[in-house]
Amino acid sequence: MKMPAFQAAQSYNLAKSALKSDNAQSKTGAETANVKGLEESPAFKAVHELAGTVAKGETAAMNYMTGSADPHSVVEALAQAELAVQTAVTVRDKVVEAYQELIRMPI
Repeated sequence: MKMPAFQAAQSYNLAKSALKSDNAQSKTGAETANVKGLEESPAFKAVHELAGTVAKGETAAMNYMTGSADPHSVVEALAQAELAVQTAVTVRDKVVEAYQELIRMPI
């Protein structure tokens, strides 16, 4: 997947604001227009799914600590969150590596 670092950062910030606004249910007009324009972006969707997976893992862990979840579902949710984070870190490393390679190119 080819994605400039700026677009990745912008998609991350938009996904983060979309998650916050999904929870708060209060968006400004400009924020809504920005998010609607990039909702179809694969980077936006990936970051949104990553944040959702991590949130599910955190929720499962909290439910387990309060005694309202079984250990199997907690292990499954945390394994999915760990895999999602590892994938995001790998993609980030590849983007940084590609950026560094571009910087080293002679002009």
